Amino acid sequence: MSPSLRRSSVLVVLFLAGFILAVGPARGAGARDPRPAPPTPAERITAAGMLRDVAALSADSMEGRGPGTAGDRMARAYLARRLAEAGFEPGAGGTWEQAVPIVGQTLSDMGPWRFTGPGGEASFTWRDEYVGGSGLQQPRVTLDDTEVVFVGYGIRAPEFAWDDFKGADLRGRVLLVLNDDPDWDSTLFAGKTRLFYGRWDYKYEEGARQGAAAVIVVHTTPSAGYGWNVVERSWSGTLWDVPAGDEPRLRFKSWLTEPAARRLCALGGRDLDALVAAARRRDFAPVPLGVRTSLGFDVDVRHGETGNVVGVLTGSDPKLKGEAVVLTAHHDHLGIGAPDSTGDRIHNGALDNATGCAQVLALAEAFAATQPRPRRSVVAVFTAGEEQNLLGARAYVAHPTFPLGRLAADLNFDGANVWGRTADVAVVGRGKCDLEDRLVAAARAQGRRVVGDPEPDKGYYYRADHLSFARAGVPSLYFGSGREYIGRPDDWGERHDLEFLRYRYHQPNDEMLPDWDLSGAVEDTQLGYEVALGAANADQLPRWYPGDEFEPARQRALAEAARAEGAGRCEERADEAGGP
Repeated sequence: MSPSLRRSSVLVVLFLAGFILAVGPARGAGARDPRPAPPTPAERITAAGMLRDVAALSADSMEGRGPGTAGDRMARAYLARRLAEAGFEPGAGGTWEQAVPIVGQTLSDMGPWRFTGPGGEASFTWRDEYVGGSGLQQPRVTLDDTEVVFVGYGIRAPEFAWDDFKGADLRGRVLLVLNDDPDWDSTLFAGKTRLFYGRWDYKYEEGARQGAAAVIVVHTTPSAGYGWNVVERSWSGTLWDVPAGDEPRLRFKSWLTEPAARRLCALGGRDLDALVAAARRRDFAPVPLGVRTSLGFDVDVRHGETGNVVGVLTGSDPKLKGEAVVLTAHHDHLGIGAPDSTGDRIHNGALDNATGCAQVLALAEAFAATQPRPRRSVVAVFTAGEEQNLLGARAYVAHPTFPLGRLAADLNFDGANVWGRTADVAVVGRGKCDLEDRLVAAARAQGRRVVGDPEPDKGYYYRADHLSFARAGVPSLYFGSGREYIGRPDDWGERHDLEFLRYRYHQPNDEMLPDWDLSGAVEDTQLGYEVALGAANADQLPRWYPGDEFEPARQRALAEAARAEGAGRCEERADEAGGP
């Protein structure tokens, strides 16, 4: 080879080498693309993204997201915009919002509540010893010289052969009731696991069915799961409800502190502890206390509107897209109330429940990025009025995007873990539906294990939005991080839970904190993605475990959907035939 040719060859080799270095190795067997792979849908769920949404929703400018307020409207607009950015479509009849009519009632400054009996007279102070709200949605409410009757747990449950009322005529009476259900026998009710029968809202419902004028729930921290400060905050200011129908309603729904309840019973010569002991027997019957009371107050009644924010990602299967997996989180909080010790009046609701909204927004982005799309549709519902007895969830279930029998599942997110990663996953109300089987498998893939509710006596399954779906028959899952925090002291989780309940829950200082660690919330949300994706792609709809309390409602919903679809097919065939 001549020197000139040799030089030319060297130049060609150098040129080719430079070109290869510039563009990377040729694609093919053994070649690697140096560009980073795009994130998987689950990897799009990040702490930074969730913190951005929490900061926006819990900002002072949102004014605590009280129902029917300017802050409520701002929060709904924000959520709709974020769903649109994620790639969802409006899911409320062509709009983003499902209107929820509400009625607000603000009580006048309540004076002392006086009771008289053989032991004399006692009066209790508003907010310090009693709180409550009207059930009548009218400007003036009175109780006139009304008898007080102790009704134990105030439960009528034929399936447990339990009836605290024994046919007594309680019309027009004031009922004093315990905030719990029988919990000393695992074969009676559910033992330490509280059922809906143990919830204060059930006590009011049953009292109204008995024709009572008022119900007084005796507060204790163990039976409520929180201190009196939470009750006082939650039942002060404007209370919201759906417009009244023809259902039975109480005149006054109230709470009384335990020391005040003891004084009340003593007026009739009764000991509260002895009454509680008697209430633990199946043969218990209502006990008139020989105590009477009168009460009158004015109510500022105003009609308003809030709304559920609803977005839909249509499924890819021509048949199954008519069914849907629902993701829920409530967007409301308590708004602006009385100032705390620092003068702060805004209940920001950062943990409760801006974090849950952030989780559902992250899930919406993950599902919109899923290819191929899930076979079933995915519905994101940000509910209104959860803090006002699940108003928005109840409204959605009454007018769902898809028939109830075609709602495959509900996964509810209410209060994310902000304290780090855990080795366990806690299922609230464990043992109810086969969505838990998917959760176990997904948790195992994360190297985590699934455990039951660490506080079954609090009845958390009956305190959040998924309850409305469950009562309508929709298999519902509510889960979150457990308490075995990785790299933390054994009491890390319990300590933070107690601190939140005592000092932040339903208080103005439920705000974002600089030491929040959402790594655990990210893993929990990714679990939600895997469970919801599995339910959306499965051949069969999720099911309640046999014998569950909500299984009959599911059978009714499935049958109703089948009847409606059968009627629709008959109409289609008639149209095709050109006749009725």
